[in-house]
Amino acid sequence: MQQQGACCEFSNGNSWIILSPIEQSIKRKMEAIGTPLKDWDIQINYGIKTGFNDAFIITTEKRDEILANCQTEEERIRTDELIRPILRGRDIKRYGYDWADLWIINTHNGIKGKLPRVDVNEYPAIKAHLDQYWDKISTRADKGDTPYNLRNCAYMEDFYKPKIVWKIIGNRLGFALENKNMILNNACYILTCSDGGLEYLEAMLNSNAILWYSFVTNMNKTGVGDMQVGAQNINILPIPKYPKEKQTLCEYVNAIHNNIDQVIMNKIESLICEIFGFSEAEQQYLLQFAKNIYL
Repeated sequence: MQQQGACCEFSNGNSWIILSPIEQSIKRKMEAIGTPLKDWDIQINYGIKTGFNDAFIITTEKRDEILANCQTEEERIRTDELIRPILRGRDIKRYGYDWADLWIINTHNGIKGKLPRVDVNEYPAIKAHLDQYWDKISTRADKGDTPYNLRNCAYMEDFYKPKIVWKIIGNRLGFALENKNMILNNACYILTCSDGGLEYLEAMLNSNAILWYSFVTNMNKTGVGDMQVGAQNINILPIPKYPKEKQTLCEYVNAIHNNIDQVIMNKIESLICEIFGFSEAEQQYLLQFAKNIYL
């Protein structure tokens, strides 16, 4: 006796999943029109790991204290440039983030052929702050050439570019465009794209379709059910390469950045469904799926 059933085809050596007819149709359409992100001209990297956050990640009050301890205006200006705003995974949400007024002392270890290693002796106020934590920073595994320096990061310059950011682990997906030169901690990933189009990618990655595809095909889970959104998961997502609707979608996203409005959110979802060619039934299926996730 059979109550429910669906024919599934496993015709190649790729990993397989069992899907209902409507899910099979959604997946086929997405993969037919979409290009896996690994085949785009993008770079995905994780955020900065300090090895001891208490020393290197500071509040605005502590930043102001360090700047006040600078002996000259020239030192204060240089020190101010070295202390950068930082985002954590918990700060990021769909289409935005809530900065927690935290800063990182970016005593980077340099970039070969581009940037020299930061010499902390040129920043006496910062050195005095870090010296309070010498026992911890000197014995940590994640450090640069000196205990005062952060570990090597060949893509340090990418933090100063417009980028898509998201947290690695969470109970819901959320991608945001960051264009204020913020640094991210190691609970986050960043995505930079050589040919622009970040607003378009932000819309696609936040869509119901990509949410569903991520859950069904490849998203890892923690022991408590949270999602692990690693680079390997993002790389396979099928995103259409800049359809004719791209400009309109980017305009909607820029409007969302100024005001999270449900009407515009619905327009974004509708346009993405149109790009993928989903039927009305498929759109409703994805909408209900997203509602169940974000309850």
